[in-house]
Amino acid sequence: MSQMALQPTEDLSDTGERRRDFIYIATGAFAAAGAATLVWPLVNQMNPSADVLALASIDVDLSSIQPGQAIKVSWRGKPVFLRNLTPAEQAAANKVPLSELRDPQTLAQRTKDGHTNWLITLGVCTHLGCVPLGAGEGENRGDFGGYFCPCHGSSYDTAARIRKGPAPKNLEVPEYGFKTPTQVTIG
Repeated sequence: MSQMALQPTEDLSDTGERRRDFIYIATGAFAAAGAATLVWPLVNQMNPSADVLALASIDVDLSSIQPGQAIKVSWRGKPVFLRNLTPAEQAAANKVPLSELRDPQTLAQRTKDGHTNWLITLGVCTHLGCVPLGAGEGENRGDFGGYFCPCHGSSYDTAARIRKGPAPKNLEVPEYGFKTPTQVTIG
C-alpha cells in the first residue's frame, strides 16, 4: 500500500485546470487594470487645458470697422486680422489673374458669400510666423496694399494673398461664420 501512495497520479482533474486558468486570467486582468491606471494620466495630460478650450471660439462685433479699416484680435494665442474691404480693394483683388499668384485663390474663395467685403485671416506670416503689418492705422501695407511682413519682406495683396517675398502661401483663413451681418464667430 505504501507504494501506491507514493505514485503520482497521471491524469489531472478538470477542477485543477479550471483553477489555474482562472488564476492566469485574473492575473492578466489585474495587470491590465494596473497598466491602464498608470497610462491614463500620461494620455490625459495631452488634452487641452480649460483656458485653451475657452478660447476655442470668439465672437467679434464688426459694426465699428469702417470700409478700408482693419482690426486685430487674439484667438488661440494668435493674431487675427479682420478687414472691411472697400469696393476698390475688392476690385483690385478680383482683377489679379490667378496665373500671377504663387498660391492661387480668388477673393470669393477667401470670403463668405454675401460678406465679400469682410476678409478674415490669421495674422501670421506663412514664411516663419512673424506678424505682418497693415492691420493698424498708418502701418506699411506693402507693395500691393494688403499686408507687409517686416521680418523678411513678404508682401500680401488686399485679399491677403502672397505676391512677393519668401512666404510660400497666402495668409490662412480660419474657420468662421456670421451670426448677424455685423457679428462673426471665429473658431
